[in-house]
Amino acid sequence: MVVKSEPAFEDRLLRPVYEKVLYNQRLSYDDGLKLFRSNDLLAIGYMANLVRERLHGNFTYFNVNRHINPTDVCVASCKLCAFGKKARDPKAYTMSLDQVYETAGRGWSEAVSEFHIVGGLHPELSLDWYCEMLRGLKERFPQVHLKAFTMVEIAYLAQRQKISIRETLQRLKDAGMDSMPGGGAEIFTERIRRIICDHKIDGGQWLDVARQAHEIGLKSNCTMLYGHLENEEDRVDHLVKLRELQDKTSGLVTYIPLAFHPDNTPLQHIARTTGFTDLKNIAVSRLMLDNIPHIKAYWIMMTPKIAQIAQRFGADDIDGTVVEEKIYHDAGATTSQSMRRNELLRLIRESGRDPLERDTLYRPVERTESAFTILV
Repeated sequence: MVVKSEPAFEDRLLRPVYEKVLYNQRLSYDDGLKLFRSNDLLAIGYMANLVRERLHGNFTYFNVNRHINPTDVCVASCKLCAFGKKARDPKAYTMSLDQVYETAGRGWSEAVSEFHIVGGLHPELSLDWYCEMLRGLKERFPQVHLKAFTMVEIAYLAQRQKISIRETLQRLKDAGMDSMPGGGAEIFTERIRRIICDHKIDGGQWLDVARQAHEIGLKSNCTMLYGHLENEEDRVDHLVKLRELQDKTSGLVTYIPLAFHPDNTPLQHIARTTGFTDLKNIAVSRLMLDNIPHIKAYWIMMTPKIAQIAQRFGADDIDGTVVEEKIYHDAGATTSQSMRRNELLRLIRESGRDPLERDTLYRPVERTESAFTILV
């Protein structure tokens, strides 16, 4: 193999990892620990970029999407969350179905190709209500892909309905759910979950819901929340478990590392992550997750500037137009809540990459001013 150049390793422990990367060999748990424990960010980024360009060349993907959060009422009281509220909270909200439909179509001149739908664990909204919501969105916006409900929401709806996870998934799929986002995974290590999200399903249950979704033909994304109480071992364990799931199902499309935003949460004493940490998490995930096609640098979370740099550190996606993101902004995010398509194009080109608009499943999109066509 001819390599034009190679990094000047400040951390010599990374050289054996580099040899594996060159020859497209799977990295081990111990390799992951070496990467997370190393401060040789440029070398780690160099290796991640090799893998990224091997998979995607010079393209950076984006989409035109809209986030819809039907309710922030939640029975859980997770310490990591600034979004969820109790039903009695005067600031809590729950949309009617008509409000969901109005939000979906509100004031956006560009044709949206995806609705990203997540919310709180509401004590009264039923599975039938959510199915009706999906059917109503499909009737009104038949071309739009409905990426809806985290694994946590699915498990909660199944429990409330007293039916199986699989039946819950199938009913939602039949109503119009096209795929699932990857939220709620947080960190799989149980000792950490007991502190930050003890009201949620555990890591094994999250993986099981994802597995069953994949088995009935649904694709999903996956995430990891970092920068709170976890250590390097917890991060590597999380990535390895996602990789093992993907070996079994091939149902994971995109991995999104999410930095913990502590503001307005019970953990607000924790310092925010730095750009250094954000870029390292992007790069290590690209190196460890050899069977997950895409790594997203979520510009809402890490700022547009860091998301641009991340396109040279393993990321190949920058997310989309979003339009009114609530969850991270409730936790103190200071980025804009939306971004126009032309601005995304500019960000990607300034990073030295070629923008490629996609749908949720990464099929290229051809666009006119007010409509889009999926190229299959």
